[in-house]
Amino acid sequence: MDEDYKVIDNYLMIRMPAEIDHHQSVDISKRADRYIVSKQVGNVVFDFERTTFMDSSGVGIILGRYRKISCFGGKVYAVNAGSRIRRLLLLSGLENIVEIMERGGEQKDD
Repeated sequence: MDEDYKVIDNYLMIRMPAEIDHHQSVDISKRADRYIVSKQVGNVVFDFERTTFMDSSGVGIILGRYRKISCFGGKVYAVNAGSRIRRLLLLSGLENIVEIMERGGEQKDD
């Protein structure tokens, strides 16, 4: 699963799995934190292209990485979120702290 974690410039890119629940969230959070600390990245990008299901633990992954990265002035982005994932991000209020990008790379303005 480490091929789903890449550091590009000052960004940690994380390709999220098809399903995100409590079991995956623990592993994703630990791996992301290791990259954030060891590679000293300033921003995190969550790529939801493959994701079809996410429960509240996925929200916890994003919120936890936001708390870590924002202390250093970093940002968190969500890209390629399908309608279900986008809806969960909006309902959870994450659009206030995470930049949700459209599939074409444009920021969503609601």
